[in-house]
Amino acid sequence: MPAREPEFDPAQRFARTRAAHADETAEDYVEAIAGLIDRSGEARVKHLAALMGVSHVTVSRIVTRLVREGLVTTEPRAPIDLTPKGRRLAKAARERHEIVLAFLLAAGVPARQAEIDAEGIEHHCSKATLRAMKLATEQLG
Repeated sequence: MPAREPEFDPAQRFARTRAAHADETAEDYVEAIAGLIDRSGEARVKHLAALMGVSHVTVSRIVTRLVREGLVTTEPRAPIDLTPKGRRLAKAARERHEIVLAFLLAAGVPARQAEIDAEGIEHHCSKATLRAMKLATEQLG
């Protein structure tokens, strides 16, 4: 007899979504900072503002939050650097993004749309879903 799955609590889906939304900004920013550092050797507020399409004030507030959370370090008018914790988060976010993107491309989603959709989906997938996406992508070739 197959094992029964635990009953699904509908409130869990909303709690999980709220938690994912709370983490999205930090994940997006550390991923962007890592990308800027990899491409140009540094990340500055003006680079992030241009990349994210937001104001310098918005980036400054978010960077202040990331410093408080131990994800980045910076000084006034200095580049932003990732802490080891921030590098781990950026790596995990990049890996999730790549899994979702590869899955969408393998499913036939046009590249431009797949990139846009992956940016949102990556924050809301469980580890089980990511494993399934990775397996399905491998099977699709």
